[in-house]
Amino acid sequence: MNKTACALALISCAWGHAAIADEFQDVRCGADIPKALIGRHSSNGRVAVLEKKYGSLGLKDLGSDEISDRLSSVSWRICGAEFVLLIDRGGLVRDVLPFPQHSRQAPAFSGNCQLKGRELPDVVLAILDGASAEDLLPVQSAWKIDQQHVKFVKASSEGLLCPRSGIYTVDGGP
Repeated sequence: MNKTACALALISCAWGHAAIADEFQDVRCGADIPKALIGRHSSNGRVAVLEKKYGSLGLKDLGSDEISDRLSSVSWRICGAEFVLLIDRGGLVRDVLPFPQHSRQAPAFSGNCQLKGRELPDVVLAILDGASAEDLLPVQSAWKIDQQHVKFVKASSEGLLCPRSGIYTVDGGP
């Protein structure tokens, strides 16, 4: 009977620990941040509480987008760098993209882009070339969201143009 009680106590502690765990629990600056996040459950708590709890990581919520009724992208500043998390409807972090630095001259973008005058069906995350005064800006680097496999996929930037309306950069855009 003693062994059964000990086993139940251990299981109870493990479940209790899992219940309070969140996606940032195993993240450490200088370590593989995407690896620490993928497969974790996103917390449903208040952002201010998470940012305070993980102050040592410099955690800052940078916003989110609903990609579909079953998928969202959430951007976080972690350890001084930006990361975009793909989170499924169940709250599971499915993929993480270390997102390059962006600026007024090279703004961040999320949305649909065009290739050879045709709008592409995939949601694209990109860094644009903000030097142009045109409404459609050329792309410096891009990733499409593969909704079927819930992954970020590097996309060719050749000939890809994206509208200014999808710029979301925190530094004001062009």
